[in-house]
Amino acid sequence: MSDAQTCPQCSLSDFSEGPHGFECRVCGFEWEPEADSGSPAVLDANGNPLASGDSVTVIKDLKLDGKAGGVKIGTKVKGIRLVAGDHP
Repeated sequence: MSDAQTCPQCSLSDFSEGPHGFECRVCGFEWEPEADSGSPAVLDANGNPLASGDSVTVIKDLKLDGKAGGVKIGTKVKGIRLVAGDHP
């Protein structure tokens, strides 16, 4: 159990650790432990995490500099590369 961690909802440190995360013994709030990677997770439109090398389908027309039509909806992009600071 991490001594520095507290419940995000009630700010108390009385919680238990289970196989899927933490649960506060006082208010019952459940949360997942923070990733130690140092960079925030990148999620797709459905909330699934993305990683470099994944294949994605564009769900919205994207306008690009230097390309007349941009990228149209439904285009499948294979082997994406995630770059730090490239997205919010």
